Amino acid sequence: MCCLFGMIDYRGHFTGRQKTRLLSILAAECEARGTDAAGVAYCVGGGLRVYKRPVPAHALGFRIPDGVSVVLGHTRMTTQGSQEKNYNNHPFLGNAGGRRFALAHNGVLYNDQLLRRSLRLPSTKIETDSYIAVQLLERQKALDFASLKYMAEQVEGSFTFTLLDEANRWYLVKGDNPLCLYHYPRLGVYLYASTEEILRKALRNQGLGRPKRIQADCGDILEISPDGTIHRSAFETDFGNWIPSLYTSTAWRNCSQNALEREYRRHLEALAGWYGFPVRRRSA
Repeated sequence: MCCLFGMIDYRGHFTGRQKTRLLSILAAECEARGTDAAGVAYCVGGGLRVYKRPVPAHALGFRIPDGVSVVLGHTRMTTQGSQEKNYNNHPFLGNAGGRRFALAHNGVLYNDQLLRRSLRLPSTKIETDSYIAVQLLERQKALDFASLKYMAEQVEGSFTFTLLDEANRWYLVKGDNPLCLYHYPRLGVYLYASTEEILRKALRNQGLGRPKRIQADCGDILEISPDGTIHRSAFETDFGNWIPSLYTSTAWRNCSQNALEREYRRHLEALAGWYGFPVRRRSA
């Protein structure tokens, strides 16, 4: 259970200092869903920057520079990959066909190792299951609705993804995990978090006015362009039966029984951790 949060300020309503203050309040509320690590991504000076640390969000100490219009954030509850190794924390950087992007994920994916083997994806020191989404997009050599649809239909588990590219395009890939997106048309601002309760607590007494909630259902892909326009697409969903079918998957037909059992146990441990149950870490 992690938390996604962020802002799209497409008219430049807020200064960098105001963004920092507002997003710091929002990030602190997001600790309700994870305190192991926190991070933000944004574009500045023509480049994409990620700042993340293995600390709770209130201790992250980020500062948003003036001129930044989109900020993508994440607070983490660790399920796979130690947060002490900062490369395991969100957001993750990727490059799809020369287009750099940052990705954050809320949920648990259980077929990351299977996909890496079956698709012959590059090995990586990053242990977090979420990173397979970056690798799938890099394999497509594009960041667009088609590549996001491909990625969403390849991964198995529970997820919602947010992405930001270096052209300040923000994407939402809405799976079965929650996300609440508010729009303030008068200000030219979008704000989001994984739950509406978190958004309401953070934005109480901020004087932003009444927002319009943007509908995003399971299977939706949204793009918010730099001028604030929303574009939509979709992917095929199959969340009704996401407990792993490892014993029937064609990709596992030539695998040993021990390999199947190890993968199944790894998934169950990740799932238990996602629901907040302690998991005893085993040595490799």
